[in-house]
Amino acid sequence: MAAATLNYLDASIDSSLRRNGKLKLRRDLDGSDTGLEGVVFERRRVELLDGRNAGCTLARHGFELQDLPLADPALDFLSAEPVVAEYYADCVALIQGATGAAQVYAFDHNVRSAAGKEARNRIEGGQEVQGPARVVHGDYTLTSAPDRLRQLASPPGANDTFAPLLEPGATLVPEADAERAIAEGRYAFINVWRNIDDAPVESDPLALCAAESVEPPDLAVFELHYSDRIGENYWSKWAPNHAWYTFPAIERNEALLIKQWDSAGPLARTEGATGDGQQPEEPCTFSFHTAYFDPETMAGARPRWSIEVRCVALY
Repeated sequence: MAAATLNYLDASIDSSLRRNGKLKLRRDLDGSDTGLEGVVFERRRVELLDGRNAGCTLARHGFELQDLPLADPALDFLSAEPVVAEYYADCVALIQGATGAAQVYAFDHNVRSAAGKEARNRIEGGQEVQGPARVVHGDYTLTSAPDRLRQLASPPGANDTFAPLLEPGATLVPEADAERAIAEGRYAFINVWRNIDDAPVESDPLALCAAESVEPPDLAVFELHYSDRIGENYWSKWAPNHAWYTFPAIERNEALLIKQWDSAGPLARTEGATGDGQQPEEPCTFSFHTAYFDPETMAGARPRWSIEVRCVALY
């Protein structure tokens, strides 16, 4: 068992703050975060279980690791066109196979590297390389998940990387399918995370919190301000019951699926629901996750280079 110190939202923050400007992060057209407002973090030391030996699944834990060699081993992840035109389809196929969803759409991606961020590297035809996200967070909320699905059933916005896939005026997700999934069906946002370096990950690995160990009081909403829309994410306050996992030395031929939101999960139905200590029969809602500093990282370790592709699955 390993240990790490993670950045949580400070316990003093009022979790009820929502769309009032108190907890806010801005994101520019390069995909870069340009400042936080009203946010205080606290550092907490946690124990990390080895996810490779724990039987972690997307349905129960909110994440799972799969072997997935690249269809094109020479794919240039620092060029937007082949990623959108080729790799998005690989991610769609992976999620369909893992979930059995009727429809899957890849709609966004980020390349992350601390070294690439420091050097202001830019993806050819796309945004700047971003640094690892070193704070405990989830990518959607009870409000922003259906909002984002409806946005994907509208013409693309300024930050939407999937736009080249569409004819002018077209939408990625058919509007009728999106509304049906929101009103009476099921949808899930799932990220496909991959190491894009030739060597296994040596620095800034991921820690992932088992969804079943998260309760509503742990959640705090913050606004994510884009040039043309406002989203919401969750940050987390520390709780002693959080169960954390990591996958050591992830290789280029592996893909980590991370559930960001599932409308069939217990937290998606009501933020006020509490568990009874029993394993839920329904799928989990989402997994908190974060990059972290591994104290066992060797001096001179290779900087992590990774990509996450965001997808939505309709059932």
